[in-house]
Amino acid sequence: MTIFTRKTIRRLTAAALTTVTLMAGAACGSSSNDSGQSTAKQDTSQQTIHPGTLTIATGDPAYAPYVVGNKPESGKGYEAAVAYAVAEKMGFDKAHVTWTRTTFDAAIAPGSKDYDLNIQQFSITPERRQAVDFTPSYYNSTQSLVVRKNSPYASATSLAQIKDAKIGAMVGSTSYEMAHKLVKPDIDTFNDDVASSQALDANQIDALVVDTPSAVTMVDSKQVKDAKILGQIKGSQDPEGMGIVLPKGSKLTPAASKAVTALKKDGTLDKLQKQWLHVYTSLPTLG
Repeated sequence: MTIFTRKTIRRLTAAALTTVTLMAGAACGSSSNDSGQSTAKQDTSQQTIHPGTLTIATGDPAYAPYVVGNKPESGKGYEAAVAYAVAEKMGFDKAHVTWTRTTFDAAIAPGSKDYDLNIQQFSITPERRQAVDFTPSYYNSTQSLVVRKNSPYASATSLAQIKDAKIGAMVGSTSYEMAHKLVKPDIDTFNDDVASSQALDANQIDALVVDTPSAVTMVDSKQVKDAKILGQIKGSQDPEGMGIVLPKGSKLTPAASKAVTALKKDGTLDKLQKQWLHVYTSLPTLG
């Protein structure tokens, strides 16, 4: 039988306590580290309103060239293609994306939402940021000049050639700001695009400044009879642009924003714009 002295017992007890303390400290350190890694690796797919599926909303109907044939699920059209590219960057393949429809106003109103992302030409504004989140811009529209084909300014190829023209734009709009800044300081104002297009049609103004997509629609739909687009105004690109909308405070906002930034950086957005928005990007530029 082994006989321990009091001195030996005290030494063994101290060693045992030291071992227990070290093991407890190691366990606590491991738990804290594992927890941090778990938080960092939180699965984006479980943060959606329907876990595992990304729900994207658009307008009803949705129009070309943003959505072709009112079928966003086809991926055809600029916004439909951008939506799937963003989804892929966020970790969702096409099979795990589902579409829903909302009105424009309801999408950016305060309150709960039935979508994870919403894409339908939402201009980024400080007022809207109070109610919803935005990703960085995926498209920055320019402003264009619309004239009647029989106008004395119909053959102008520079802004200097229309300095004496009577120019109109919608009051309080980016179009007005750009017209006032880049075309001439004296701009006639109207309450909306309908009133301004009617003024152009009635020969009350010589030219109308409006965002390029609206200009194309205005001419193609003959809102102004026998009208043409003179060209895009150089330097008139919207500084804020159009962003994808998310519910206010969405946990997906950082991932969606990172995705849009990556698509801009790697040239994907430029490529998709050339493919789907060539009707806008190919217009002449007036400087």
